[in-house]
Amino acid sequence: MLHLITVNPEIAIASQTDMLLQRIIGEADLITPDGIGIVLASRRQGEPIPERVTGYDLLLGLLEAGNRAGWSFYFLGTDELTNRQAAEAIGVRYPNVRLAGRHHGYFSQDEAPSIVSHIRQARPDVLVVAMGAPYSDKWIYKHKQELAQTKLVFGVGGSLDVIAGKVKAAPAIWKRLNLEWLNRLLSVPAAKGQKSRWRRQAALPKFLYRAMIRNPKL
Repeated sequence: MLHLITVNPEIAIASQTDMLLQRIIGEADLITPDGIGIVLASRRQGEPIPERVTGYDLLLGLLEAGNRAGWSFYFLGTDELTNRQAAEAIGVRYPNVRLAGRHHGYFSQDEAPSIVSHIRQARPDVLVVAMGAPYSDKWIYKHKQELAQTKLVFGVGGSLDVIAGKVKAAPAIWKRLNLEWLNRLLSVPAAKGQKSRWRRQAALPKFLYRAMIRNPKL
């Protein structure tokens, strides 16, 4: 199984004090820069990354590739209605993508084994986990061995909410200015049980100081 992680400044800062998250990132098979801050920091440190790759764009790219190749996907996360609507929308836009299965993300620890078993039986080519960062990657890491038959697994944040139409995608001008994070901050509330977006964005000044001013190795 290939575990792909998208890292933004918030995750980079959290990994400085969260040893489990640090280990998960260190053992990831592939890491993509989800945020202009990561790209700018890489240039500052003399190891430039060509461009950012957002989780949403990555998911759309995989769905397009899966539509051409007939890959199967399993969608785990968000609430039941949004999960179902996202799966239906994907079925319409990408008719050759096979739905291996889906399940909402509001399940208890006692229910987790049956969900993992269902995913194993479904044997999806791609497992998409939309339960918020960094919880999604911690859940993936915890069940990594059990999900070894899945070819690719990664967390997508709120991407299923956008596909389902629950949340609007950032306008093109915000994307060109690399300000999707500000658009989300102003227009999208945090999911139930998660920190407010304003509190989570407090990590940005820390990232700016450490990456651009103090210039350590992240």
